[in-house]
Amino acid sequence: MTVTVCVREREAQEDRWTHGQEAPPHPSPHQASPAVSTSSRPNWRGWVASTSPRTSTSSPPSTDNSPKHSPSPAARDTSRANLRGRATRRRPVHRTRAKPNPINRRAIDRSVVAEVRRARLDAELVRRGLARSRDQAADLIRSGRVLVSGQAATKAATAVDPAAPLLVTADVNDENWASRGAHKLIGALEKFTDVVVEGRRCLDAGASTGGFTDVLLRRGAAEVAAVDVGYGQLIWRLQNDDRVHIYDRTNVRTMSPEDIGGPAGLIVADLSFISLSIVLPALIACAAPGADLVPMVKPQFEVGRERLGAGGVVRDPALRATAVAEVAAAAGRLGWGVAAVVASPLPGPSGNVEFFAHLRADVEVDPVGTAELINVAVEEGPS
Repeated sequence: MTVTVCVREREAQEDRWTHGQEAPPHPSPHQASPAVSTSSRPNWRGWVASTSPRTSTSSPPSTDNSPKHSPSPAARDTSRANLRGRATRRRPVHRTRAKPNPINRRAIDRSVVAEVRRARLDAELVRRGLARSRDQAADLIRSGRVLVSGQAATKAATAVDPAAPLLVTADVNDENWASRGAHKLIGALEKFTDVVVEGRRCLDAGASTGGFTDVLLRRGAAEVAAVDVGYGQLIWRLQNDDRVHIYDRTNVRTMSPEDIGGPAGLIVADLSFISLSIVLPALIACAAPGADLVPMVKPQFEVGRERLGAGGVVRDPALRATAVAEVAAAAGRLGWGVAAVVASPLPGPSGNVEFFAHLRADVEVDPVGTAELINVAVEEGPS
């Protein structure tokens, strides 16, 4: 009976609050209202929960128009813990490490960008039209004819600013040859006086820019088959010469007479990164009866990497002689003998000493005599 009366009084009080007849009290958010019955219990919001289905557990409407501020998360946690009879325990704060700022590429020092844009000297000479190829540019640099900002350059790999003044000085002995290699073959032909060029069909294996081809044409060659594994390297003047037949993208190691328009009476060769012992069979297969074969022997490509010195240079005279002897032996196995050997008047890249051998099929294969020719050439050549 007592419970029923309390419930009815509570309902009547809520009706008065709803119709504005009486202002509801505002208990502390952490203080429960007085119990209205023995069966009622406080919930976490501090309001009475009755066993009667008609009793509302929501907070009564408020007439207070003042702005409400939500309690902080820490205050809510403390309130809940106190009402539930547990000790206050704050939630752990997880702090994340700030991500590093990305690189501001626009803020990179201008000098660094300028440094990246610096180019190799030999490439810059070609870009400005001061050299036909990087090989010729390297030759000009080695000969001391290239000035960078008034100073003589010594290395092709020197980094230069695109705005730096470059000057190539004139060579009074230059006859406008296609490349520096022309002077090498000229020196060999002056020694090999019995080699006839005039009126013959010639083969230039490894023609590149055409240094050897240029020499052969000026000495009266009827025509020259310019063979190279590369493409478009021959200088423009030689490309437009009717006596020159260009065979680009042709592997000398596997070529045949049919690939180059027929056999040749004089064969010259300037090949790199391959041993002459490997390509001699193909060269001899392209030789006409009574032909002369004048290959340039490069010791740096004959002795093997394990025997190269610093910078890829063969400095030991004994190794140079061995390189030429191995090429001569390979020719002897094919029935071709060595008529003469001479050192190139100009060194190769990085200062390597190179040699020319004059090979013929009608010369006796004489290992002892060949060794003597080789030793003399090594002794008389550059040190």
